[in-house]
Amino acid sequence: MTDHKQQGLEFLAENGKKDGVTTTESGLQYRVIVDGRGKSPKATDMVRVHYAGRLIDGTEFDSSYKRGEPAQFPVNGVIAGWTEALQLMKEGAKWEVFIKADLGYGDRGYPGVIPAGATLIFEVELIEVR
Repeated sequence: MTDHKQQGLEFLAENGKKDGVTTTESGLQYRVIVDGRGKSPKATDMVRVHYAGRLIDGTEFDSSYKRGEPAQFPVNGVIAGWTEALQLMKEGAKWEVFIKADLGYGDRGYPGVIPAGATLIFEVELIEVR
């Protein structure tokens, strides 16, 4: 097991004890920042989202906010943790999502950006289901 994977598992074990953090059967964790009022997407839907992604040490690796425009993609076209979380959200929702390595980029990581075995934290705002 990589150091990143071990650190991530320890982080998630502690994080799951915090008030407001929900852990799903798969191990995905999330905290609702703003409740949504719209519809929830299905795996086959397209969505528009704003997001910022960081590692558990706080290093930001991606942000649609910094690019100044939301991202658009199919719900089933992203990492498993995102696919699961998005289908639980409603339009207008903003969540903090904690994704263990197995639901993210796994043991391969994303070379030069995300280390192998890394746990990921995203702030996700579901703007629209298309």
